Amino acid sequence: MGYPLDFLCDRSILTDAMAETVLIVDDERGIRESLRGVLEDEGFAVEKAESGDAALRRLATAAVDCVLLDIYMPNSQLDGMATLECVRRQYPHIPVVMISGHGTIDTAVRAIRLGASDFIEKPLNIERTLQAVRHAIATHRPAPTPSPGGLIVGNSVPMRALRQQVALTGPTDGRVLIYGESGTGKELVALALHGASKRADRTFVAVNCAAVPEDLIESELFGHVKGAFTGATESRRGKFEQADGGTLFLDEVGDMSLRMQAKLLRALESGTIEPVGGQGARQVDVRVIAATNKRLDEAIERNQFRADLFYRLNVVPFQLPPLREHLEDIPVLVEHFTQQFSQRYGRPPLTLTADAYDKLRGHDWPGNVRELRNLIERLVITESASPVTAEHIPLEAPSNSIWASFQFGSLREGSEAFERELVRRKLAEFDGNVTQAAEALGIDRSYLYRRIKALGISLRG
Repeated sequence: MGYPLDFLCDRSILTDAMAETVLIVDDERGIRESLRGVLEDEGFAVEKAESGDAALRRLATAAVDCVLLDIYMPNSQLDGMATLECVRRQYPHIPVVMISGHGTIDTAVRAIRLGASDFIEKPLNIERTLQAVRHAIATHRPAPTPSPGGLIVGNSVPMRALRQQVALTGPTDGRVLIYGESGTGKELVALALHGASKRADRTFVAVNCAAVPEDLIESELFGHVKGAFTGATESRRGKFEQADGGTLFLDEVGDMSLRMQAKLLRALESGTIEPVGGQGARQVDVRVIAATNKRLDEAIERNQFRADLFYRLNVVPFQLPPLREHLEDIPVLVEHFTQQFSQRYGRPPLTLTADAYDKLRGHDWPGNVRELRNLIERLVITESASPVTAEHIPLEAPSNSIWASFQFGSLREGSEAFERELVRRKLAEFDGNVTQAAEALGIDRSYLYRRIKALGISLRG
């Protein structure tokens, strides 16, 4: 592959590109070497790994700006999807571009929902691959100073009030506790608060407390030293240190154990953290923003959440409305998501007909804005026809429609109809996370899996 001489002689372009490192994860040596050559010719630094396990070890020791990750790796303990989940959980700031020789629309949608920045198929087109890597790095590069309300889309009264609240609270260092159902955009509000603060040019670090196993959450937040526990082959900075000088967003803080709540409270009170296995405290300057979809006042009454930690976090409370309470924002949200995903996938923008918007407004949106976002992404990927009509939109009828005629043949049929609808709503509310849905329903996860199968509910998007 040849390049124009002016590119090869432009040292500023080469120097800028060399500052960016791509980790190639593929079990085929030939593909790793081919991609290495192409990327290095373009000025990127390259790291390589032959398996998901090796990739996670490499990420623990190397600074990486983007991961190129193969989905099908039969000789790896972790396949591509499992590796993607680990990378997005442990290194949310690193974009992942998935590559596959067995690509389907369902696979692509699943990868994107798990957090992949892009999805490209083998045999790889070099220009398409380079474009995907550059776009992933560019879109994940921290913005210098985000607009305080630029991330909050909507013209309804609740959304305008929310932007005003961000503008008022953002410039302070006051702790904020964001309340809202799953999918209402709590992390976007936290990002807007960071963008409106004096820390906007520093790091924003997010951690989902519900997604990190109990035995790893302390290390995730406070870091660990080499040898602190089995598998700790290298020292690692925790989220508090990564966010030093900036903002730390603790999502789903209500899912923390009481033991970790005590450790978090101590860190907030003292402004210091102690890595697992370490001997001394380290000073950190971090603004903490927390979020929850739970009623913490009720959790306090049940002795599941510490009152003293609640008062430390709840200096300025934010309440995010569910989408069903500001349905008038659906057209502007659809336009926003359509533009976003059309640019990402190189597809022409979709337009929706009036009956399509009527169908969207008639839905009760248990998954809130996230559910709408996922729907629009799916339409951009799968629908080539424009405009999109109501029949193209894969939404079930409103939940109360199952009772409209009340024509069930037996008590069992009626009970199963109610159970099926309830389970579907909870799965949508938690974006398909069976563990969280089971907890919300007050049942064991394995039992919920059995009921999902018995009721004929699909877990696919």
